[in-house]
Amino acid sequence: MGVGQNQFGPRARRRIGADRQGSGDTAGISRRFKLAESDSCPLIGAAAGSASSSALGPLQRCPAIFYRAEVFLNGDDSSRPVSLGWVRSVRSQKENLFLHVNDGSSLQSLQVVASSGLNNRHLTFGSSVEISGNLVKSPHKKQNVELEANQIQVIGECNPVDFPFKVKERHGLEYIRQFPHLRCRTNAFGSLLRIRSEAASAIHAFFKENHFVQIHTPVISSNDCEGAGEIFQVEPAVRDRTPDEESPHFFNVPAYLTVSAQLHLEVMAGAFPCVYTFGPTFRAETSQSRRHLAEFYMVEAELTFTQSLEDLLTVMENLFKFTTEYIISRCAEDMELFHKYIAPGHKERLDLMLKEKFKVITYTEAIDLLSRSSQTFEFKTEWGCDLQTEHEKYLVKHCGNVPLFVINYPYELKPFYARDNEDQPRHTVAAVDLLVPGVGELFGGTLREERLEVLRSRLARAGLEDTFQWYLDLRQFGSVPHGGFGMGFERYLQCILGVENIKDVIPSDEADDPGVSHYKTLLFPVPVHAAPLSSLPTELFLQSSSIRPFSVFAPPSAGSGGCEGKTGGRKKHQFSKGCKASGPVSQGDQCCFARGSGKAFPPSHKLHYDLCESCEIQSDNPK
Repeated sequence: MGVGQNQFGPRARRRIGADRQGSGDTAGISRRFKLAESDSCPLIGAAAGSASSSALGPLQRCPAIFYRAEVFLNGDDSSRPVSLGWVRSVRSQKENLFLHVNDGSSLQSLQVVASSGLNNRHLTFGSSVEISGNLVKSPHKKQNVELEANQIQVIGECNPVDFPFKVKERHGLEYIRQFPHLRCRTNAFGSLLRIRSEAASAIHAFFKENHFVQIHTPVISSNDCEGAGEIFQVEPAVRDRTPDEESPHFFNVPAYLTVSAQLHLEVMAGAFPCVYTFGPTFRAETSQSRRHLAEFYMVEAELTFTQSLEDLLTVMENLFKFTTEYIISRCAEDMELFHKYIAPGHKERLDLMLKEKFKVITYTEAIDLLSRSSQTFEFKTEWGCDLQTEHEKYLVKHCGNVPLFVINYPYELKPFYARDNEDQPRHTVAAVDLLVPGVGELFGGTLREERLEVLRSRLARAGLEDTFQWYLDLRQFGSVPHGGFGMGFERYLQCILGVENIKDVIPSDEADDPGVSHYKTLLFPVPVHAAPLSSLPTELFLQSSSIRPFSVFAPPSAGSGGCEGKTGGRKKHQFSKGCKASGPVSQGDQCCFARGSGKAFPPSHKLHYDLCESCEIQSDNPK
């Protein structure tokens, strides 16, 4: 038997029991990759007590606007206080004017008190302002200071009638998703972006704490690391070829947007004990569901001098817990917004994930659990099948809603680089997936096949020996046993926040690019190929090698069937045949119109699918 099966299989079965329970016990964690505590990492908990000596008391959340306020009150700055931000509310009385101004660095806003004479018609909700005056301690318990303004200048006007977000309305994620160019102005999305920023900082802090070297891997590559063909091909939009050019490709070989940095990290692992990267990744996913993106961020790491999956599991678990605790310590108020208004009850589930040790079972044990289950699954559950989302969620729930490692997958399910366990009668490789509540697979990793002849034999059977000759060279010149993993950053955010749609945890969906996709949807109802990615240089175009073209639908004609949405109670619109959404619906329901505004959404099936919980349309294909 191989190393992965001998050293880890039996141990996994024991860990599903009581010896994996408890909290805070790090005795069994590898010395090489310890979980950094707040007292050993200055990046955790620093914000909470940093201002304890201030006259204002501790500033648990320290937005820039309040930081400047503290400086002025302590006499550390002789200049006049200035507030720069966006107006969140305006309340005008006979003698006084009250504003709340937010600078985007926190959910908290600064209250501004001014004479009613400083009011003007351009001072509205959403407008940007510059305000100067005197900072004073506030008599109200909910705020430390307020600004007594003597000058208010409107920098940018905002018409509150046309502005899609209203001051006294709580807009759902489905509603704000249709305004990708404006949704950062909402509380929910502002909190998401601050959490996302701190999560990225935490990931870098974890790897730095554990002496990993960061590698900047290329975005354009000639390798399809996953081997599934879900890749975007990259070529110049315009190219003048000379007569003597033999290759039709810009790089002389087909080039693609990267699907994984793993192979590049394996190269660098030949010189460093631990390396990682954190960057964009691209998949030509045919599904337009709430679980998939064409462009997303991946955290990938490679460890050398290891022959056990245990090292990979330790790093995965520690990375998850370190990053989450870091975010909670830095973004408590933003996390509370999600756990209170968007995913009630999720805080308790997250606390359980942080408290309990992650559990471990083998793939074979997982299939046995699924086969004995009384639940009916859409996909088959026999040995050798790939685990689907419904299977993953069931396994996590069965194991107490604690993150679950599934190890030792069938040989035929994993790529050529996965280390062969050489076991019989069921042939497996040393691979692992981490399944988490509500999401399913979050991490995926393998020990890499370091044995030259074993690797050469598998590549030869797949007809890839010539293509990956350079990969074989790595095994001939000072190779060491090694392994690695990848984590989907957006799925991680979904997991800790309780957000169901992955499009609600990214700054801008490639299919919701305000300058491209919505423009095409509204004005050019013609078939288009893979959705354009906003981050790609304009001189390049994308050509999917596997994704089938999908249609952007034209406005449907009356009586075409499907969902009927009342627009402001005055007229109806309908969607193309095949839509299985329930209808008719009333204003305020979760369907294909703007809540409370009486404004119909653009008539595209994709947008309708994203907005209507009961709609089963994916691209132009009914399920």
